[in-house]
Amino acid sequence: MKEAALVAIAAAIGNFLQGWDNACIAGAIVYIVDELDLETTVEGLVVAMSLIGATIITTFSGPISDWVGRRPMLIMSSLFYFVSGLVMLWSPNVYVLLAARLLDGFGIGLAVTLVPIYISETAPADIRGSLNTLPQFTGSTAMFLSYCMIFGMSLMSSPSWRVMLGVLSIPSLLYLALAVFYLPESPRWLVSKGRMLEAKQVLQKLRGREDVSGEMALLVEGLAVGGETSIEEYIIGPGGEFEEPTTDKDQIKLYGTEAGRSWVAKPVTGQSSLGLVSRQGTMVNQSMSLMDPLVTLFGSVHEKFPETTGSMRSTMFPNFGSMFSTAEPQGKNEDWDEESLQREGEGYASDGGASDDDLQNPLISRQTTSLEKDMPPPPSHGSILNMRRGSSILQGGNAGEAGGSTGIGGGWQLAWKWSEKEGEDGKKEGGFKRIYLHQEGVPGSRRGSILSITGGDVGAEGEFIQASALVSQPALYSKDLIDQHAVGPAMVHPSETASKGPIWAALLDPGVKRALIVGIAIQMLQQFSGINGVLYYTPQILEEAGVEVLLSSLGLGTESSSFLISALTTLLMLPAIGVAMKLMDISGRRTLLLTTIPVLIASLVIFVIASFIDLGTVPDAIISTICVVLYFCTFVMGYGPVPNILCAEIFPTRVRGLCIAICALVFWICDIIVTYTLPVLLTSIGLEGIFSIYAVVCIISWVFIYLKVPETKGMPLEVITEFFAVGARQGAASKSE
Repeated sequence: MKEAALVAIAAAIGNFLQGWDNACIAGAIVYIVDELDLETTVEGLVVAMSLIGATIITTFSGPISDWVGRRPMLIMSSLFYFVSGLVMLWSPNVYVLLAARLLDGFGIGLAVTLVPIYISETAPADIRGSLNTLPQFTGSTAMFLSYCMIFGMSLMSSPSWRVMLGVLSIPSLLYLALAVFYLPESPRWLVSKGRMLEAKQVLQKLRGREDVSGEMALLVEGLAVGGETSIEEYIIGPGGEFEEPTTDKDQIKLYGTEAGRSWVAKPVTGQSSLGLVSRQGTMVNQSMSLMDPLVTLFGSVHEKFPETTGSMRSTMFPNFGSMFSTAEPQGKNEDWDEESLQREGEGYASDGGASDDDLQNPLISRQTTSLEKDMPPPPSHGSILNMRRGSSILQGGNAGEAGGSTGIGGGWQLAWKWSEKEGEDGKKEGGFKRIYLHQEGVPGSRRGSILSITGGDVGAEGEFIQASALVSQPALYSKDLIDQHAVGPAMVHPSETASKGPIWAALLDPGVKRALIVGIAIQMLQQFSGINGVLYYTPQILEEAGVEVLLSSLGLGTESSSFLISALTTLLMLPAIGVAMKLMDISGRRTLLLTTIPVLIASLVIFVIASFIDLGTVPDAIISTICVVLYFCTFVMGYGPVPNILCAEIFPTRVRGLCIAICALVFWICDIIVTYTLPVLLTSIGLEGIFSIYAVVCIISWVFIYLKVPETKGMPLEVITEFFAVGARQGAASKSE
């Protein structure tokens, strides 16, 4: 995954520039106030102007990124950074400075909003959390380097705040070069626009392998928004191993992401472990009305399937290599790309006589059952989605390896089944169902379940597996085309499904609404916990806490002392973020939040209590400094990176840019409120009052996260959105009961 990591590092430079600006303005504002003789309100406006710019640009960034792509917006971000740095270097008065800070905010807003999306859409599921912690690491690194520069300049006879702020233009040039010449476009965005060949090439580069058919199929299925999803369970075995079915429901055929790869399965009615845990969770939640069933549903995945805890090599379906037919299918291998489908006369639905061998575009095998006559199910060598031929879908121990064609990451497997029903007129009609499979985590239960169904002996251990499944409608299914053509199901090209741009009506889908509630609330609570206000005014806060007493023996002035302590604080934050990167895909996002927020509360409470107890100048300064440092270091381990990571994970591809822009807009509005009011609060209620408010908000945050925020570690983005849809509907059903 070297290439994916390098791409994430390059994208995270946008957050490096944000961290540099945060520290620079925190140090430069001390000299800006003296030179320009600013009042308190104007001082707050200079600091908050970049936040205003970020808020303005965020309003448009999501929908525009869904329209033109993620990469062009990152290029725009680097340009805004570069121009704003030059203008701040020149600023002759406060008005020009405010304009430069506004442009700087445009760059910050684009980077903060889109870098998490970009990394989430390019990273493998198993290491997505770690890579999405990189923006926090690069931002804190930039803060350390910036404070070191400011400390050095503070020792000069006449420090220049213009140089402090203008240096921003230098690293922004590197960001611009990488964005233009190195960063690829997001493969998920390319798929949404029907540019399949480009998406395949990007994935091959990111994963370092030629075979990316499984993940390509996943990206196509991720275009769906809404639809009914059910939780089922199957006993799955190699083709021909089960006895001949006595009824249609006894045995079904599942199709993989390649032509020629299929296997048979038997439903386990009413015994789904995932569904059972979910139902039990729903009953428990009825007695705990505040607990969201979504939390229990996600939790059941990680409790039942411990192999999804962030390992690079999952044990999903360890022996599935023997389960698939090895027959070489016939037909042409032509990539399905928008440019290769410029055939106006061709429809997207085939007639009943078509087969995979006749298809010219094998990514979608449009096998259908005529509405006019009875049709057999698709041939066993067919597949609904494939990008290449001639290799096994799951091969031995490599099954489920992140980014491989044998799985879709995190121990999940994508498949389809053909479902058929008899209409009111007695004619049969059918269609494909999409299935996300996950092997049960209790090996001992597999053999018993198989025996109970087949009534006989089974082969060697591992020939059959028991898997839970999320079953729903495929993404490229169009009811409109069913009305136009007497065939079904109707399959459409991704470019056609996404041509209308963001679907505002999709925001009303229960799963999307639930995800928006989680995203908006956690961003709001994060900001009101005070982190950005403390970051922007760290020198002033440490100065008021009496930190200059600790460094008086070094002969440093008050301002230089606070800058040095700020630099040391940000330096200590780096190993803390390193720990967070290690744990993000192992312990998980939710666990990190629930573990670190109590430490935040403790540091804030101790700070407040110590301020009312006179222990002496030096002890008070030591306690205050330790509390501030502990607050920073703990924050960057959990509450700093996790909200952005979650918001980049929980929304469907089609509306991800739009939804994360809404969450980011809430983030910046709250950031403005916190930053602009902090100088006023410092003079009115003091640090003790401010930190007391932050402690209360942290307590509220912990309660909300415990009740409402699910664990998403190691799960493909498309599976996460399916779980939100299922959990939202279960929650609505439990309330109606």
